[in-house]
Amino acid sequence: MESLRELFRIGYGPSSSHTMGPRFAGAHFLSLHPHQARYEADLYGSLAATGKGHLTDKALREVFAKEGSEVEIVWYPDIEKPFHPNALSIRSYDAQGAVTYEQTYYSVGGGKIIIEGIEEEASKRVYPKEYSRMKQILEYCSEEGLQLWEFAVQWEGPQILTYMEEVWNVMSSAVERGLDAEGVLPGGLKLARKASQYNSKATEFSGPLGSTALALSYALAVSEENAGGGLIVTAPTCGSCGVLPGVLYFLAKQYKLPKVKILRALLTAGIIGNVVKTNGSISGAEVGCQGEIGVACAMAGAAATHLLGGSIHQIEYAAEMGLEHHLGLTCDPMRGLVQIPCIERNALAAMRSLDHCSYALLGDGRHKVSFDSVIEVMMETGQALPSLYRETSKGGLAKVLG
Repeated sequence: MESLRELFRIGYGPSSSHTMGPRFAGAHFLSLHPHQARYEADLYGSLAATGKGHLTDKALREVFAKEGSEVEIVWYPDIEKPFHPNALSIRSYDAQGAVTYEQTYYSVGGGKIIIEGIEEEASKRVYPKEYSRMKQILEYCSEEGLQLWEFAVQWEGPQILTYMEEVWNVMSSAVERGLDAEGVLPGGLKLARKASQYNSKATEFSGPLGSTALALSYALAVSEENAGGGLIVTAPTCGSCGVLPGVLYFLAKQYKLPKVKILRALLTAGIIGNVVKTNGSISGAEVGCQGEIGVACAMAGAAATHLLGGSIHQIEYAAEMGLEHHLGLTCDPMRGLVQIPCIERNALAAMRSLDHCSYALLGDGRHKVSFDSVIEVMMETGQALPSLYRETSKGGLAKVLG
């Protein structure tokens, strides 16, 4: 497995695969081939189908503009490259119009890009191969008497806690900015921000309803910040970035938790997300929203269970429920924007993750279906989903408004 630095990426929304990934691809190409006469970028599949709503073209143009260049963008929504639905090819030309360089990139989710023909850097893989599945990790931790966060520190080194502090600072700032912000989100849906209003109402509620409503408002705040192009952290993606910080912000305030406990909870959530990323997918274009909101719910449930004293087996159970009960969830954003149904899904998944935490803590962690098994089913289900329901805005809810 790769470092958690590759899972928790700090950047600007609204989409990790359609905004962050293309930014990285453009910057990589320019670093190798600067000062060419002309540049062109071909977008394929989901990247082209929802690229305008996800601001892919804006992201690419901003990257090239920083180097004093322009890029012409060509859209091919009906052509999918075999390796992954999110593909882009960047070309440069000389003054005579001849192609000088060309490179194809795949944006595979969570801001990660794979460069065609170039092997991934081994330095990013910090966990031993024999500990890439949840079953293996649980067995190792049980034998060594480790918590999941300690397993992460053992292989990443203590410096990963410093990075988690940076991650948490960005996450909590996104909550607070989102709660302060009002107005209408950018894009043609004219969707009003709700986090501030919902938070104000939630503080007046009493009993369990008030508590869960607060968590909802925090997740809503981050997701709205993402939709507005704000600074967020992929958890595991931009489209699902509100779930984990919403739950952690709620628990931190509810129980007056010190920051170090939140950092350990982030590491715990990171191991869950990393296992899915390694053995499955966190790309809506590849497996639908089960790979984004489903994984985010699993990560948040695991983090909450850790914070409330759960064992590693109860943590795995909470994560398993988070993913299991989102199996088959489609990715069908209206008008290609990361707004409807994405924002509400973040808020509701945050509440659901707390339910999974409660359920897991009531038992001893023993259950029939393993987290590893659910990942396999998620991949099988995702591959069976027609492309209409995998981030193309051609089917499902996306057809309601056209």
